[in-house]
Amino acid sequence: MRRFGLTLAVCLALALTGACGDNGKDSQAVKGPDPARGRRLYIATCIVCHNTDPSKPGSQGPAIKGSSLELLEAKVLHKRYPPGYEPQRTTKAMPTYPQLRKRIADIAAYLAQP
Repeated sequence: MRRFGLTLAVCLALALTGACGDNGKDSQAVKGPDPARGRRLYIATCIVCHNTDPSKPGSQGPAIKGSSLELLEAKVLHKRYPPGYEPQRTTKAMPTYPQLRKRIADIAAYLAQP
């Protein structure tokens, strides 16, 4: 039984590494933005405040379907709007997510899908 648990733990760790890791490479630079990964990141991070359907307003955040890469980088990383952008809401509740720095293009690709 103990061996089964160890085998299961190793298999789970390998599966998660393959599903979530980059194997030490910046796969975004090699492959370009990935809308499927962007969707997973959006669901894991954004739907706390934004709607599960990004074309609709969420409980605290506005609809963000079609948001530009420039806007996402400014808000997600720096908690500000790009120059000349007129915000949909005046709240300043959104936190920064510096851990998404290398994946914002994936989220933008997901939000750009029809």
